[in-house]
Amino acid sequence: MVTIEEVSEVEDAAFSSSSSAEDHHNHRWKYDVFLSFRGEDTRKTFVDHLYSALKRSGIYTFKDDERLETGESIPPALLKAIEESSFAVVVFSKNYASSRWCLDELVKVMECSSKSPKGQTVIPIFYDVEPLDVRKQEGHFGEMFSKHDSDRVQIWRKTLTDAANLSGLELDKTADG
Repeated sequence: MVTIEEVSEVEDAAFSSSSSAEDHHNHRWKYDVFLSFRGEDTRKTFVDHLYSALKRSGIYTFKDDERLETGESIPPALLKAIEESSFAVVVFSKNYASSRWCLDELVKVMECSSKSPKGQTVIPIFYDVEPLDVRKQEGHFGEMFSKHDSDRVQIWRKTLTDAANLSGLELDKTADG
C-alpha cells in the first residue's frame, strides 16, 4: 500500500526542483509532469494514486494508458508529450528494465533533460527497487535487463546509470517501509 506521505513527497519534489514558476509556465510546456512507468508493476497501484494526487493538486500530468504490443515502437504522440513536459517522473520498478518501450522512453526523457539549462527536470522514483540495482543493472532489475538482445543495450545501460545518479525518492511497497 502506498502512503499519502509517499505521494506527498513526490508532489513536493516536483515543485521544489530547480525550475522556477516562471520557467514552468513558459509556452514551451504543455504538461507539468510526464509519468514514465512499467504498467504491469505500478499502473493500478502507485502510479494511479500518484496521478490522482497530482491532478487534485492542479498539476497537469500526462499518463499513458495505452499498452503496446511487444516489438512496437513508441508512438510519435508519446514522444511529443515527453518533449512538452516540464518534469518527468520516472518510476523505476522491478520489471521496468524488461520493457524496450520503457527504456526507449527513458532515453527520450534524458535527452530532453540535457538539451538546455532550462530543460526538463527528471525525478526518479525507486519503487521497490534499489537505486544501485538500477545504476548498475544488478539484482532482479539486472535480470530483466539482461534479457534484451538489441543494438540499443549500451545506450540503455548508460541512460539507466545517468538517471539513477539523479537525486530521487526511494519507496518500498510496504506502508511502514
